[in-house]
Amino acid sequence: MRSFGIGLIFLIVVIILAVLILASCVKVVPQAYAIVLERLGAYRATWGTGMHFKVPFIERVARKVNLKEQVVDFPPQPVITKDNVTMQIDTVVFFQITDPKLYAYGVENPIMAIENLSATTLRNIIGDMELDETLTSRETINTKMRASLDVATDPWGIKVNRVELKNIIPPAAIQEAMEKQMKAERERREAILIAEGQKRSAILVAEGKKESAILDAEAEKQAAILRAEAQKEKMIKEAEGQAEAVLKVQKATAEGLRMIKDAGADQAVLTLKSLEAFSKAADGKATKIIIPSDLQGIAGLAASLKEIVAKEEA
Repeated sequence: MRSFGIGLIFLIVVIILAVLILASCVKVVPQAYAIVLERLGAYRATWGTGMHFKVPFIERVARKVNLKEQVVDFPPQPVITKDNVTMQIDTVVFFQITDPKLYAYGVENPIMAIENLSATTLRNIIGDMELDETLTSRETINTKMRASLDVATDPWGIKVNRVELKNIIPPAAIQEAMEKQMKAERERREAILIAEGQKRSAILVAEGKKESAILDAEAEKQAAILRAEAQKEKMIKEAEGQAEAVLKVQKATAEGLRMIKDAGADQAVLTLKSLEAFSKAADGKATKIIIPSDLQGIAGLAASLKEIVAKEEA
């Protein structure tokens, strides 16, 4: 009975070990990953996405490789320009593993290799450029570095997609000089803008004065025209008033004579009324009075009668 129990325990252990070994032989590769498989220490295959089975104790997973694009930010590297200026430049490299087998067996430490290679390439490129060119040619430097790194890392199964210069840090003295130059440039631009503003302001003021003078002249012209028209209207009204007054006097005189005539007055009375009218005319400022011919004889007769009466009284 005791030997039976030991045998059962042994069987259970064997089954558990078999299950564990079988489970270890099943490998599921996730998306964007790859597995490098070795058999007895030699490269066997590269597994892509999906479920795979390996032979126990003979085959093993040598490396699990990430196929996504990766980013590595390297610390600043000292570089010397063509005009002997030492700067600190740090780079960012974007790369992707395209061949898991080459990546697994090409180089011992791929990231360190890329870092050293990027530093060497950067020194070579910057060494052929002067400081001013370095500060204004980021895109050119990025392109040259990407091309050089891509060729150098191709045997490692790595493709360099992009290289960016993150910071370019010149020496403190040069930074101070650059800041002074930038300040001077800003002040120069500010002075130009102020001068242009003052010029524009002066032009606007002059145009405003010119427009104001034109408006004043136009207003004065309109005022003079209105004054002349008012004076003309006044003179016309006065002349019309005087003419109307003369007409009314003449109408009144004619109406009076008509009424006297209608009342049966003889020629002598009409003549006397005419004399009265001429006497009033004589009282005016006229220097000449034209007397109708039919009244001249009557006037002479009146003068003769006046002389006879005067003699009789004497």
